Amino acid sequence: MLILTRKLGESLIIGKDIRVVVLEVRGKQVRIGIDAPEDVVVLREEVHQRLTQENLQASTFRYSDLEEVSKSWSS
Repeated sequence: MLILTRKLGESLIIGKDIRVVVLEVRGKQVRIGIDAPEDVVVLREEVHQRLTQENLQASTFRYSDLEEVSKSWSS
């Protein structure tokens, strides 16, 4: 992990076209701005983890689910 120190208004560049700027510092909170191309998805880590977990659950095949759907079509 690269650890950098930035002051208010300073930025860092990721790759060729992603810029992260320190906008505000209040106590232990830091507001940052991210300037990235529209095709780059930027998510908070907890949102990314939740989406990954939900996608994993949705892709899990359970035979009992298939039986349940089959019974509902037979009725």
